[in-house]
Amino acid sequence: MVSILGGAITLGAYKLFFESTKFAVVTEDQGAPYFTTSNTATSVKGIALNEVDFTVAAEKTVNAVVHVKNVAVNEAPSNFWEYFYGSQGSQRPQQVGTGSGVIISPDGYIVTNNHVISKADALSVTLNNNKSYKAEIIGTDPNSDIALIKIDAERSLPYLAFGDSDNTRIGEWVLAVGNPFNLTSTVTAGIISAKARDLGRTDQSFLQTDAAVNPGNSGGALVNTNGDLIGINTAITSQTGSYVGYSFAVPSNIAKKVVEDIMEYGNVQKGILGISSPRLNTPYAVENGIDEIEGVYIDGVEEDSGAEAAELQSGDVIKMVDDIRVRRFADLTGYVATKRPGDKVVLAINRNGDELEVEVELKERQSLVVPQMGLKVKNLNEADKKKYKTKYGVKITGVPETYRGYDLEGKVIMSIGDEEVKDIQDARTLFGAISRYGKTVITMINEKGERERLIFQ
Repeated sequence: MVSILGGAITLGAYKLFFESTKFAVVTEDQGAPYFTTSNTATSVKGIALNEVDFTVAAEKTVNAVVHVKNVAVNEAPSNFWEYFYGSQGSQRPQQVGTGSGVIISPDGYIVTNNHVISKADALSVTLNNNKSYKAEIIGTDPNSDIALIKIDAERSLPYLAFGDSDNTRIGEWVLAVGNPFNLTSTVTAGIISAKARDLGRTDQSFLQTDAAVNPGNSGGALVNTNGDLIGINTAITSQTGSYVGYSFAVPSNIAKKVVEDIMEYGNVQKGILGISSPRLNTPYAVENGIDEIEGVYIDGVEEDSGAEAAELQSGDVIKMVDDIRVRRFADLTGYVATKRPGDKVVLAINRNGDELEVEVELKERQSLVVPQMGLKVKNLNEADKKKYKTKYGVKITGVPETYRGYDLEGKVIMSIGDEEVKDIQDARTLFGAISRYGKTVITMINEKGERERLIFQ
């Protein structure tokens, strides 16, 4: 009893004299909260990597990705006498390259990279079940680095359907499937690092990903977690030739359009706007403040183009195309590359502070830069034909520094050697065939109707 009474007195004294009561005052605060929370539903697993399931996409993809072997036939002398006196020699197959491909139809159509099958005398395709077939080239497009080949299999093949690459988002998980280092179908994972990446190629943009891609992956599939084909793996940026963190893929919308054109027309139908835009890292862009513009600055409008017909002007800034925001030139060219001549697009432009919407009909390319000499030439319109009194030829509209002293600009090229030049496609083919070791006679006509000859050697 004494112990209980002593304890009670001690506890009561402490509570009364030593412990101070603390109060929390709750008030209604109309200001901003001190912290914010996400409305995203939280999984019981937590937001970690193990939430992402790659198995379904991998199972859909591996059997639709094939190994492509490029074989060239090398004629070599089989003995000393053939080497010394010359002979047809023996033909020896030589493997000149390997890569990957993606089956896009059950009857054996395969999309791959143009650089994988270029200069091939024969193509061999090996499926994931190790069966091999001979393949034929249906068509190629070096500009987009896409090629279409076909095999004849005895049964329906597993294939991938094209997805919509315009709907891909930066940060989205993707898988790269291919045959690096001659291995069978290999799956690597990463995310979309950037879209509409410009690698310095004309009118081309790429998806950038950090999924590991190495030599042999070219032509393989880039798929999302649903197994939809959103890109064709094409290139890496590396000082060693192997993967160091960045890889690039042709967007599926561009690849699909190229494949459809090859199958329907036999070649790629390319519609262009007909504008030029300076690179943002040039001194000209910096001096004129163009490098700070978000959008595509129109520096020039090509003659006889859809842009000229729509009355686009130098100084206009393109902000959107068909409800797709345009931040740089690659955004615009990447979208236009999915269109054909005759298609129409709606541009939202800024002209001296005013917001305008302009509909532009895309037209076929009317000008290009020819190989070897680097001249820029364009097809003749009716006014040109009347002015120069000719029914065919291409007009020189740009001359590189090397040939500025020859007074070539404004003249019409009529023929190269004995071959007539009817349009820019003829010009590209004939200039590309010019030998560096011979001489070529280029026949031109000036505004006075006088013919001139230039010997290119």
